[in-house]
Amino acid sequence: MATDKRTWVYGVHAVSALLERAPERVLELFIAPHRDDPRIRSLREQADSLGLAVQEASADMLLKRSGTDSHQGVIASIRPQRPWDEHELARALSGHGAPLVLVLDGVTDPHNLGACLRVADAAGAVAVVVPKDRAAAVDGVVRKVAAGAAEFLPVATVTNLARTLTLLKEQGVWIVGTDAQASQSLYEADLRGSLALVLGAEGGGLRRLTRERCDFLVRIPMAGGVASLNVSVAAGIALFEAQRQRRAGQGAAAAQGGGAQGAGRPPAH
Repeated sequence: MATDKRTWVYGVHAVSALLERAPERVLELFIAPHRDDPRIRSLREQADSLGLAVQEASADMLLKRSGTDSHQGVIASIRPQRPWDEHELARALSGHGAPLVLVLDGVTDPHNLGACLRVADAAGAVAVVVPKDRAAAVDGVVRKVAAGAAEFLPVATVTNLARTLTLLKEQGVWIVGTDAQASQSLYEADLRGSLALVLGAEGGGLRRLTRERCDFLVRIPMAGGVASLNVSVAAGIALFEAQRQRRAGQGAAAAQGGGAQGAGRPPAH
């Protein structure tokens, strides 16, 4: 018997992002009949412009499909992205000149994973890599927190993270881990070129095998009394610093006629 190849997405932001960025993947849209506010009216207008009928849904139906009462009165069924594995990740990266990848080692809180996906999408990462075990899965909670990013940013779920990092190295990707005890500051490191930023879970940090696969480690300087940052905040700082350096490097290369990219990197793998 054929299976129902669909995923349920809930929340105003997540559904609105889908209608804007990938309307062809939206199969059905349900809105609670009592919802009538500016955000819902805007959502209805989006659907109407796309020729997508809005269906009314009871509270029980919304709860059953979303699995939570935090659906904000809006759910949609969509065609899910095809999941990636490490080989599909490697093939995708081979087509990018200087890909930026976020790797999460042992992030088990779905709210943190969703926030990481959202910031990675905003920073222009081409993919997020997570281990299959001892990590949060991309579920309804992650999709809602990600506010649509989970539907567009590829997530590669891999069975062996250390092996995947080795595979990325073979693709010419530098592996940079974050560690509070690292001698080098994030802002001193060269983060241009092909790069995978690796962050561990709060408290435990990077696992030993993950750490050993890193080309070098960096720390985020902390000026206050707090010892650590939420992983999604740390991911945002690191990703946007990498993008800042890339933009600055492009400007310098253009002014000098090229040739500046990649200077000051550590010794090769």
